[in-house]
Amino acid sequence: MIPPTECRRHTITYELPRVMGILNLTPDSFSDTVRYSGKDAVERIFEMEDEGADIIDVGGESTRPGSVPVAPEEERARIMDVIREAAPSLNVPVSVDTMNHETAEAALDAGASMINDVGGLRDDEMIRVAASAGVPVIIMHMHGIPQNMQMNTMSGDVIAQISGFFDDACARAADAGIKKGNMILDPGIGFGKTYEQNIEIISDLRVFRKGYPLLTGTSMKSFLQYAYPGMRREDASMMSVIECIRNGADIVRVHDVKGTVRQIREHIS
Repeated sequence: MIPPTECRRHTITYELPRVMGILNLTPDSFSDTVRYSGKDAVERIFEMEDEGADIIDVGGESTRPGSVPVAPEEERARIMDVIREAAPSLNVPVSVDTMNHETAEAALDAGASMINDVGGLRDDEMIRVAASAGVPVIIMHMHGIPQNMQMNTMSGDVIAQISGFFDDACARAADAGIKKGNMILDPGIGFGKTYEQNIEIISDLRVFRKGYPLLTGTSMKSFLQYAYPGMRREDASMMSVIECIRNGADIVRVHDVKGTVRQIREHIS
């Protein structure tokens, strides 16, 4: 049994799979057809809560393949007012999707209660922020950096390499004072992996659980056209989410909250 995750005034339990709704406040997201900002973004957060999201993940910097980093000040300008306005009234936690420790710290001050670190705690300062705040942190595996990760994908035994990465990251986090219950692992599907490797990771998800909650993010990613040939990407996303859950995912990060919640009720509950 995976222990509950304590997110300040919220508690996440894992009797059922949990749905993390994505809110990208960027002009260049790879998947969103609607661009949210300001009032529309706040409304979308509450809409996702109403649709059944258990966590809302807010990000201000795209990490799609080939993306260029934005200045931390710009990243914070995109997300801070939205978090500050929405978080206090939500009945679910807000996660900040960032690789920048200063952005993470500011978002926590604004009302976020989780950190989603695409950088996988490679920055020691991010470990310090998470430990000092006592909040959960999602540790994601990424091979390379967004600018080059799909030009130089992983080779060799990807399952063993990702597993070893988690062992190291969790040990460093524990040494800094982050509780085991505050670590969530994400194998980083699509981040420096080939189509075939992404499919292998989904098949072998249980290897990564290690007593921690396991999160997967397959929604709208390009490997889906290979994994589910001939299928609309929206439908393939849903198929992959259900497959991830059946293979051990505790949290699924998705764009279509309403559809995912419905599918979980029909096929998993």
